[in-house]
Amino acid sequence: MKKVVLAYSGGLDTSYCLKYLKNEKGYEVHTVLVDTGGFDAEELSAIEKRAYELGSAQHANLTIVDKYYDKAIKYLIFGNVLKNNTYPLSVSAERVFQAIEAIKYAKKVGASAIAHGSTGAGNDQIRFDLIFQTIAPEIEIITPIRDLKLSRQEEVDYLAQNGVHYSWEKAQYSINKGLWGTSVGGKETLTSSQPLPSEAYPSQLQKEGEEKVTLHFEQGELVGINGITDKPSNNIVALEKLANAFAIGRDIHVGDTIIGIKGRVGFEAAAPLIIIKAHHLLEKHTLGKWQQYWKEQLGNWYGMLFHEGQFLDPVMRNIETFLQDTQKTVNGVVTVSLKPYHFSLDGIESDNDLMNTGFGQYGEMNNAWTSDDAKGFIKILGNAQNIFSSVNHLDHD
Repeated sequence: MKKVVLAYSGGLDTSYCLKYLKNEKGYEVHTVLVDTGGFDAEELSAIEKRAYELGSAQHANLTIVDKYYDKAIKYLIFGNVLKNNTYPLSVSAERVFQAIEAIKYAKKVGASAIAHGSTGAGNDQIRFDLIFQTIAPEIEIITPIRDLKLSRQEEVDYLAQNGVHYSWEKAQYSINKGLWGTSVGGKETLTSSQPLPSEAYPSQLQKEGEEKVTLHFEQGELVGINGITDKPSNNIVALEKLANAFAIGRDIHVGDTIIGIKGRVGFEAAAPLIIIKAHHLLEKHTLGKWQQYWKEQLGNWYGMLFHEGQFLDPVMRNIETFLQDTQKTVNGVVTVSLKPYHFSLDGIESDNDLMNTGFGQYGEMNNAWTSDDAKGFIKILGNAQNIFSSVNHLDHD
């Protein structure tokens, strides 16, 4: 019997794919769930049980949280990556790593094909296919939802016809949770005008008032919260828990998809947004202006290529090397105030703070140069524009 590995999430699309591949195509279906931080042990156990109930011949849960942080999230923080100044690549980054692990698993079990539940109108199909065809071009890619152009209702109906009940209410919203945030898609995100209802977001407001949190960074990595040291991946989870009580991190991202159409998706990403903004503030104090300038350029490119599934392009390793090198002096503590539905950055403390020098205080006192030094500097600085203006007889109206 032909063997196919299905990149499985337990959701509607992959549940349909499992049943379809087994019943209609006659495959021996092996399912693999790649956990990038979105599941606890109980959820993983329930998904495994569900996979076997649907007909999986063999199921594997692969947890790669620390690997995902080390090879992806770390650099998204270093680059302060926010797609369209909004979205922290919550799903797009994890899809790449889920694809990498799924295709490696397919090779390991000797599958002749690999399948995923992406539609033909989104970005995930490209991320999965690009990774699959690069790592294992000999393995066939099967995409039932895309090929059959199925609606969610048609998927629910097919499962019902095959004895599988799937709540239509549950299918109304597509929720994907990972270490770097949770995406929320629904009927409202298919419009340009409607917001997601508050209840569509996983976290609801539990706290009022204000709570101070200190974030401890070493060479750009979050190594502690409120004076308690832990590995960065655990710190992200801990910060998410603190911030979720204030329902922080909700937004809707609008962007250009890889296939050229506009797309809209809701997300909840409290820890990613707080960490990126806090890290960026610390960099403003500890990096020079040209470091910050080139980081912004390359960080944007890195995020765009990552978002569009080009993670295996060798230029990504080049950019990572640059980003890593810029973090040597990004050390210190950032104080953040958590409030209902938002947060603010209070300030930083760092031995590498370039404001804490004896050279001068902005707008106040020049300690390391004289008045004549300043006048001479300004005169020479203006030479180029003065010469151009004079030669071309500009009147500057």
